[in-house]
This record gives sequence, C-alpha cells and structure tokens, in this order.
Amino acid sequence: MTEPGERRRRTTSTTTRERGVPDARDAARRAADALSELIRHHLEGVSAVCRSKDGGWIVDVDVLEVARIPDTTSLLATYQVELDPAGDLVQYRRTARYRRGAQDQ
Repeated sequence: MTEPGERRRRTTSTTTRERGVPDARDAARRAADALSELIRHHLEGVSAVCRSKDGGWIVDVDVLEVARIPDTTSLLATYQVELDPAGDLVQYRRTARYRRGAQDQ
C-alpha cells in the first residue's frame, strides 16, 4: 500500500514486455523515429500502419525530400518501414516520390 502523497509504481506485465509494440500508434512512432535517424529528412506524417505476417509492423511514412517555393511544388516521398515484433527496424525503402500538389492516380 502507498503512503499519502506517494505515487504507486507501475508494473509492466510479462505479455506487454514480450510483445514489444503494443499497438499501431506505438509502431508508427517507432518507425518514424527510426527512419528519421537514417534519412535526415523532415517527416510529414504516417499514412498507413498494418501488421506483417510475422507479427511485426509495416508502416508507410511520408517525408519532405525537397522543399520548394511555392510549397505545392515540394517533393515528398513515401517510405515503407518494416519493424520486427519487438519494434526494431528490419528494413526500409522508398516506394513513391511525388509533388505535394499532385493528385493520387
């Protein structure tokens, strides 16, 4: 029991520790952090997150590669980042490059 004014320590269950990445939000955050360390471009956001066959995660991260004026002519890219079940980076690759103002085809 805790004394008044003390905070109770949080315990992490064994299953949470073993899983590594508990949800899509955490997978997106880890993938974006890992990618930003490697490519050094400004991240625009995450456009997709899904589970891989091995229990890891596949995350699509959108990146500003070339900033231009006006902003609608800037070049962006989508990178597919794969994480293992523990949340560690397995691989990444650029899957698309496009102008900010371009419409999806």
